[in-house]
Amino acid sequence: MDVGAQPFSRLSSLSLPAEWFRRLAIANVGMLVLIVATGATVRLTGSGLGCEHWPGCQVHHFEPRSYHGVIEFSNRVVASLTILTTLFTLVFARGRRVLAGTVFAGTLAQAPLGAITIHYHLNPWLVLSHFLLSIVVIALAVILAADAWPRERTHLPAWMPRLGLLVGFAAGVLIVSGTLATASGKYPGSSGDTIVPRVWAFDSAVYWHVRATAVFGISFALLLVWLVRNRAPQLRGALVLLGLLAIQMTIGEVQYRTTLPWWLVLAHVATAATVWSVVVAFVFSLWRPRRMP
Repeated sequence: MDVGAQPFSRLSSLSLPAEWFRRLAIANVGMLVLIVATGATVRLTGSGLGCEHWPGCQVHHFEPRSYHGVIEFSNRVVASLTILTTLFTLVFARGRRVLAGTVFAGTLAQAPLGAITIHYHLNPWLVLSHFLLSIVVIALAVILAADAWPRERTHLPAWMPRLGLLVGFAAGVLIVSGTLATASGKYPGSSGDTIVPRVWAFDSAVYWHVRATAVFGISFALLLVWLVRNRAPQLRGALVLLGLLAIQMTIGEVQYRTTLPWWLVLAHVATAATVWSVVVAFVFSLWRPRRMP
């Protein structure tokens, strides 16, 4: 046997009890949502250039020397822990290593992308790509976690999973259009003499965001009505999603009508990442329902 292949063979033989792996996979999703929140904190407090070097704040040492530096460096620490969590998930994801490997690779890619973003002084399109890559990775991590649960047959009508895909697609468009609206409007993110440029016309971004909201709302309402009338097992997940949507819409409405303190926008972004993870789990449950072990 090739000596160099032995470590990989040993890693492939590692395993966790099913319940422990499920907990690890859920923690993996939690860390990926958390890094979105800490990354948004960096953006909204104007701390993106608080550490002008990477991976440390200064040329010859890591310690931050300012308020913005502490925020940026803290985000990098959380990012490092997130990468480690995705790596552990990959190691123990027997039978699901392609999906877990994609999650790990996408998370790892955020590090050089962050360095490039800093190098180009927070180019708004690079900032957007940072966030949208996180959204894709979260979706894959949720599927990985949901797939770890035992399965049972479902008696849902054939149109339900397909309508669920429309809900998921509309939610994705909603995330992208909402991100563009946030990046196009009068939002925090600038600091001192550093002015963060906007990427598009705010009214145009809101125009598409509202229409994406309508498509999502109508398709989700149809699913919810059927689930309520038939007391389907997926109703619990749908109600959780409905509650989160109510919170998100309330924050968004207040955000639109106020002077927009940075912490309010942060709550909007963090809730959006949470809603997205629940949407993906809900849509997945329509295709492959789970039962409690």
